[in-house]
Order: sequence, then structure tokens, then C-alpha cells
Amino acid sequence: MTTPSALGFSMPAEWHPHERTWMAFPTDNQTFDNPEDLHAARLAWAKVANTIVRYEPVTLIVNLGETKAAQEYVSAEVEIVERPLDDAWMRDIGPTFLLGPDGQLAAADWIFNGWGAQSWANWEHDQHIAEHISELTGVQRFASRLINEGGGIHVDGEGTVLVTETVQLGEGRNSDWTKEQVEAELHAHLGTTKAIWLPRGLTRDYDEFGTRGHIDIVASFVRPGVVLAHVQPDPAHPDHTVCQELVAILRASTDAQGRQLEVIEVPAPTALHDEDGEPVDYSYINHYVANGAVILCAFNDPRDEEAAAILAEAFPDRTVELVDAREIFANGGGIHCITQQQPKA
Repeated sequence: MTTPSALGFSMPAEWHPHERTWMAFPTDNQTFDNPEDLHAARLAWAKVANTIVRYEPVTLIVNLGETKAAQEYVSAEVEIVERPLDDAWMRDIGPTFLLGPDGQLAAADWIFNGWGAQSWANWEHDQHIAEHISELTGVQRFASRLINEGGGIHVDGEGTVLVTETVQLGEGRNSDWTKEQVEAELHAHLGTTKAIWLPRGLTRDYDEFGTRGHIDIVASFVRPGVVLAHVQPDPAHPDHTVCQELVAILRASTDAQGRQLEVIEVPAPTALHDEDGEPVDYSYINHYVANGAVILCAFNDPRDEEAAAILAEAFPDRTVELVDAREIFANGGGIHCITQQQPKA
């Protein structure tokens, strides 16, 4: 089989200019299982879409027959397309877009199985979303054998990909693969040459409705050689020691070009527990880089402005837009989890 990498395709960094952003509209399911929760989720998702569309086009995939419902929440500028949907996490169910040597667009389509075939998840329809979007954009689709999600990878656009052992090698995903096999498949579809492995993700991500360690809540590139890393300053939170370990690994790592990684620490919000007394995994790392803007998770927290200042310095040519993400996190993810960029060809 000819791979994208062999044909010169690779995944550009998120800060590469975008053609548009893809999102999915919350529909009635296990995640949003009553009218109040569904309404609150739709308001939160729509706020993100309505913010991004001020900077670049947004296409929203909605479940069959739900166009009218979506129009009540999102700006008229947001394009709406109906396709069968199970859930609303476009980062994980959508394609990973690639660019070729002549700037042409293609898509990598990972196997999606409900974040490791979790008992509560449905993926009958979501497993086909990447294929639907590939058809809608008219691009060549490369189907991978790897069970993976977009939130489980982060690239610098110069050959490096960040991953976590509990995702790509975890139970329900690719537990019978070796690291070398996973790396080979990632490199073949992303055009990368080096994987930096972190052993795990944040504590709350291993609860019943977690992803079991997605990288995009832990660490993200802001430019080649420079990584933002989530840190939990409070020793009372279980992520305090987890983050110390992950930051140490990142600082000791080199990228595909041989550069020692520079790590910019981003302190977690001051909130330690949710209303049920469970530790929160609120993270500013789960932001989205759009054309001219950074859409940053806000938590009505004293550290929101501190995080905004860090991101503004990291992306000086972009406006930082703080958008309340507490409702999104309550359902299992953040702003990055509900967006997927289509790079400009």
C-alpha cells in the first residue's frame, strides 16, 4: 500500500493557515442524555463556532434532521451539513488533514472505535465521519490500520509528533502493537520521523468517560522546538506529580530536527474539584489555533488571564479569545477536542 508519507504528504502544524474549521453539533446521546444537558452543550459548542467563524469559515456537521435546531444556536455564517452522528468530538472522529508536495490536500482516516471501545460509547456513525468529510472536500483519503484519534496526536509540522503510551498502546486500541509498529504507522500517515512518547495523561482522563490520556490536554507545540505543558501547582491535586514527570520528560527530549525542546509551563486553573468532588482536568493546553486567533478555554478562574498572557506571547500575531469551556469539560473534553482544522491547500 502506498502511504501518504511516501507520496510526500504530511500533517502541517495547527498554526499553518486554514481553509476552514470542522465541528460537530451535539445530538441526543449518552453524553448529553437529557434536554437540559443537551441545550447547555449546544450553547457551549455554538459559542466556540461563533467565535471561530469571525476568523475563518466553519462547517458544522449535524445529525440528520437537526439543521433547524442547529440554526437556533449558531451564527448564519456557519455552514451546516447533515450526516449521521453519534457524538460531537470532531477532533477525534474527523480526518487528519495532510498537505502534499505541491500543496494539494489529502486526509488520513484513523480507525475510530469510541476511545478504545468504551462501554458507554457509540461509534456506528462517527467511525464514518472522516470519510464523509473527505468526500465533502473532494480529497484523497488514506485509511490507516491504527486505532487513533486526533486528540491523541500533536505535530510541530517539522517531523515531530507527541503521543501517549496509554492511548496508542492502550487496552481497546492497539495493545497488541509495539511502539515501533505504532511509530511506523504514524510516520507513514503524518509524514513525521520522530515520536516523543509521554507515559500517560491527566488523572481525570482515566475516569469512565475519559479518553485514557489524550496528549492535547497535556502538551502542544506553539512552534518547532517549543512546547506548552500543563502543570498543576497544587500538591493536593493528583496531577501535581504527574505533570512534574511529564515536564521532565519533555525537557529531556529532542525533536526530529535534533533541537532540545523548550518547555513553557502553563499553570492549571485554581479549581481543584468539580461539584461532585472529583478532581478536575481543566487545562489551557486544550486551545485551538485559528487564522488570526487562539481560541482559549476559560473557566471563570483567576488564572484565565495569566494563561491568556502566556498564549498571547506564544502567538504574538494572533488575538487570544477566551471562551468559557466548563460545560465542554463537564462532558469530557475541551475546545481543541471539538474542532478540526482543514489547512489551506
